[in-house]
Amino acid sequence: MTEEQIVPADIEVGVVGIGLMGSSIIVSLLVSGHQVKAIAPIPEDFEQAEARIAGLLDICAQADLLKYDIAYYTSRLEISMDYSTLANCHLVLECVIEDIDIKTTVYHAITDVVGHDAIIASNTSAIPISTLQQLVAIPGRFLGVHYAEPAFATRFMEITCGADTDEAKANWVFRLAHHWGKEPTLLRKDIKGFITNRLMYAVYREIFHLMDEGRASMDDADKVFRYDVGSWITLMGIFRRMDFTGVGDQIEIFKKTFPGLSNTDEVPEVMQKIVEENGRGIQNLQGLYAYSPEEAKKWEETFSQFNTEIFNLAAQYPYGEAPVNACAVNKVSSR
Repeated sequence: MTEEQIVPADIEVGVVGIGLMGSSIIVSLLVSGHQVKAIAPIPEDFEQAEARIAGLLDICAQADLLKYDIAYYTSRLEISMDYSTLANCHLVLECVIEDIDIKTTVYHAITDVVGHDAIIASNTSAIPISTLQQLVAIPGRFLGVHYAEPAFATRFMEITCGADTDEAKANWVFRLAHHWGKEPTLLRKDIKGFITNRLMYAVYREIFHLMDEGRASMDDADKVFRYDVGSWITLMGIFRRMDFTGVGDQIEIFKKTFPGLSNTDEVPEVMQKIVEENGRGIQNLQGLYAYSPEEAKKWEETFSQFNTEIFNLAAQYPYGEAPVNACAVNKVSSR
């Protein structure tokens, strides 16, 4: 299928894994016009999937992201535990937990039923694509397609080639991603953590280092990101910000700052303690911060609304062009 022939309505997409992320991806695909075949590897996901997806579609409806009523989209979704449902899918997205043994079982089940030309992709952000593609018959058709949550209301996407990925297939998915309303990046050479995680984990490492030294608190870090970085990053990104503030000044800052940054490879002790105590953040109200049930619900609702507003504003102009509504973007991003 050539670029001109890419019509989402004509492309049947499979999704394996209907947890939080998988459900969000399914909704993104439905809203983009695809027929979707969703596979629940475990009974619990199968039992909850219909209600979870309907709830997400309702959020999309409230945000004016739907062209038709919710019933139209649910009519284009088939939920099953039978992998043979994927038989006619041209693209299958794997969204199960980051366990290589479980992924191996899932890949074997997928490749047993799909055609040899079907593209298989993983939403992983932790396991190298070059490793995972060796678990699949015909490794050249395997790549990474990494969404951000909520998948239906963010423009982020990382498409990653493994060592053996057929570049033509990666380019096809890259073009298709634009039909999903994404601004995808294409990483042609696999690297652990891809792009976004490598950037963000460098930030995480440094703030935990400052906390360990007693130089800053979690509140300090969150304020800095909300009221400095958060005021410009959704509008400019990193490199355009450097142009805006002055490249020469940045070089001098680099010279003075880089030598003092942390390069530890240790897991932060405070996070290790939370995990040992079964803390899962907002999911069970126990994380780096403590939450009441009401606070957790409010954060989830606000995050969903925030992402929808950013998605709609970003859709007003292509990446790289001067924004037509900069004041609105800045207003949302600095809340």
